[in-house]
Amino acid sequence: MVNHEQWLSLTKEEVIDPELPICDPHHHLWEHPGHRYMLEELLKDITGGHNVVSTVYVDCQSGYRQTGPEEMRPVGETELVINLTANQKPGTPEIAAGIVGHAELMLGSRVAPVLEAHIAAGKGRFKGIRQMGAWESNPALQGGYNAPKKELLLDVRLREGFACLSRYGLTFETMVFHNQLMDVVDLARAFPDTTIILNHIGAPLGVGSYAQKRQEVLAVWKRNMAELSTCQNVWVKLGGVGMGILGFGWDKRAVPPGSAELAEAAKPYIMWCIEKFGCRRCMFESNFPVDRDSCSYNILWNSFKRLTRDFSNAEKKDLFYHSAVRAYKLQPARP
Repeated sequence: MVNHEQWLSLTKEEVIDPELPICDPHHHLWEHPGHRYMLEELLKDITGGHNVVSTVYVDCQSGYRQTGPEEMRPVGETELVINLTANQKPGTPEIAAGIVGHAELMLGSRVAPVLEAHIAAGKGRFKGIRQMGAWESNPALQGGYNAPKKELLLDVRLREGFACLSRYGLTFETMVFHNQLMDVVDLARAFPDTTIILNHIGAPLGVGSYAQKRQEVLAVWKRNMAELSTCQNVWVKLGGVGMGILGFGWDKRAVPPGSAELAEAAKPYIMWCIEKFGCRRCMFESNFPVDRDSCSYNILWNSFKRLTRDFSNAEKKDLFYHSAVRAYKLQPARP
């Protein structure tokens, strides 16, 4: 049986536009039974040819504290990332230039000490929190993506906690499914001064009851994303198309897709986001190692570069670097 590394190596390409600077604003680090993706594995991916100068780490429940108050346990993830990236060398990609952790906003105003603990642990690099909003009754879509309850983002208690974010200058981000995007609209309009970052293009589903309904889902998604784009405090991460829940099935093939195929599949979604939100509120993301189930890092970023081949240099720099730096208020990359 071919292992995953061998499978990814079956599709190789020359790197497109290797000088274009990239800030990858969404990746994880974890060590699960049978699946390790830590600093060594990430560096191998991001130094394979594309000019990745910095990254943003996003929570995935790694390194949570095992003792102490329950609400403080997610702070262990920020501590872990700071420790893992403490000895980075000049001239190498700046891993976790920004850190996005988790704090339970359902605590209401009692979340403030958790936010303060993250900020203290983050040593200037803690930028925001993520709370998953994705919810589906369909068993095929339950699991790691699921929020604890339906319409979580509309909950009064969550919004009491959300109101604390602006006090500390923190961003908020979430993953929801395509049919929940109006909840994000409602949240964004209630808190226009807080930057909200939508993960994975709003996850237009393609499995379970949504299988074989791609055009129907696309129509709903486009309408909801167009409405969301009117909220000037909302930014969008362009990626996540390799997630299994979108239903493209690349992870089940004998050979991984090339960048042209990836670009063609992603085009209706990514181009609509760029058209509605503009280059200054969109940022390409890897979502690794999740999207690594479907393709290699080099192939993924080649697909993004194919999609933007006819864009101006200024537009490309926004999509690949500057938008992420602005959204997270990152320091300039190290020399």
